[in-house]
Amino acid sequence: MSEEPMLPLSGESVEVDGVYEDEWGHEEPLKRGQTFPSDFMLGETEWKLTEYNYDNHHEGRTDPRLVPKKNDTDKMGKITHPRRQIDRGKK
Repeated sequence: MSEEPMLPLSGESVEVDGVYEDEWGHEEPLKRGQTFPSDFMLGETEWKLTEYNYDNHHEGRTDPRLVPKKNDTDKMGKITHPRRQIDRGKK
């Protein structure tokens, strides 16, 4: 049995600045200290963090290279460990 983390519900306090998505796919930018809003149709709903809010990123979007993908097939082109070196041919 895999244990998934409990997602925050409507009415709970936001702990991290970012963009959150509800069960219906509606995105909402929220800041720390705000409360998660309820959906007009569902009422109380779960919210999932989809993007962190960084001050130094253009347009407030997270660099897509930093977002892990479930079905990432290009393992050789990705640096998955800080000490991994990419072989650049003859040395």
